[in-house]
Parts: sequence; C-alpha cells; structure tokens
Amino acid sequence: MNQNQAIKIQHLNKSFGKGDAYVDVIHDANFTINKGELVALIAPSGAGKTTLLMMLGCVESPDSGTIWLGDEKVYENKWLTKETRKIRREKIGFIFQAHYLIPFLNIVDNLTLLPQTNKVKDEESKQKARELLEYFDIAEKENAMPSQLSGGQNQRVAIARALINDPEIVLADEPTAALDTNRSIDVVKMLKKIAIQRDVAIVMVTHDERMLEYCDKIMKIENKTIVFNDA
Repeated sequence: MNQNQAIKIQHLNKSFGKGDAYVDVIHDANFTINKGELVALIAPSGAGKTTLLMMLGCVESPDSGTIWLGDEKVYENKWLTKETRKIRREKIGFIFQAHYLIPFLNIVDNLTLLPQTNKVKDEESKQKARELLEYFDIAEKENAMPSQLSGGQNQRVAIARALINDPEIVLADEPTAALDTNRSIDVVKMLKKIAIQRDVAIVMVTHDERMLEYCDKIMKIENKTIVFNDA
C-alpha cells in the first residue's frame, strides 16, 4: 500500500434512477490522491462533481466499488462501518461555497463546535481554534460575529473550521464561487499552502479555470469516467 495515499478509489460506480429515468453518473472510477496534493475537480454542470465529492466524503453511497481513506478501507460494495459520521468527523473536513457560520455565535465558538462534538475539552478546543485563527492571520477576530467579518475573512474561518480536527482530507465544493478574483486566488493559494504544510489531501471543485495553475493535478469527469491531467 502507498503510505502516502489519502484517497484510493477502485472501480467506483454511481447512477440514479431506474428504467427510462436511469442516469449513469460515474462509471468505473479508479484513482489515487496523495497527502499534500491540491487537486482540482472540474466537469460540466450536472456531470457529477458534487456527487463524486459526497461519495469521497462518505455522505453519498456509491453503487459499487472500493473507497480507501488513508489506510482504512471504508467502502467495498457497502459501507464497512455503521459510523460514517465518525469517519467524517475524524478524517474529513468540508468547505462549501457559502461559509455556513452560525450567525449568533462568535468566531471561536463556531470553530469549537466540531471538536466538542468529538468530546474534546472546551479549553483544548478553544486553544486549537485560536491557533488556527493565528495561522490565518485573523486572530484579532476571535470574538467577532460572522456579520462583522468580510466575505474573505468568513471564508478563512470556514477553512479553519474544516481543519479544526486535523483531517487527512479536505473536500471543497466551489469554495471561491462567492468571492472576487483576487480573493479567490488568495483562498486557493491558501489551500495549496495548507496541503503542503499540513500534509493534507485537498480536492476542490471549481468552475474557474484561472484557479487551475495553483493546483497539483486536475481531475476531470469526461463521459462518466475520471481523467487526470497535470496542472
């Protein structure tokens, strides 16, 4: 086994519907993504980008195939554990188009929700949150409410939230869609830095080809199959 692998997919298939409504979305996908890589996932609208991301995140069930997350086989024609939520909490961080911060909690409290769910002590989770805010150069905002931050700052907090439990994998669904070009480039550069410094595999859905030059690999869905190109 490749000790550097974060995600390994073998013969993964996904379809929706039956009969005349049957749609084949992903057919016989095979690929490996390593730790420290920022991978762009691109495809036309409706081609299955988010579906693939949600399968990697143990949210959507494939029809068949195998999924390895790190050195753990989590799916082989069925989920191999009933605790897929535990896998998500411990191994995976999610970033979305919108930041989805809770508006009535300050920034530190937004960050500490997930570790507290994992029974991390309050002071320990707050210390980790402050370290991440320092890492993202927004430590002075720890007591601010989301409404008091700019769009770019809120997205930084959302990225920090994805890292709070030290995941092996971060899945980002168009994280720059709501940002202007300069802020989008800043966010993608930040993701690249995170992948390298924290040895995390990051898969980023994007429709913006200007972001591709900052990625290590480009993963495309073409005719229901997965194709990799160098960035």
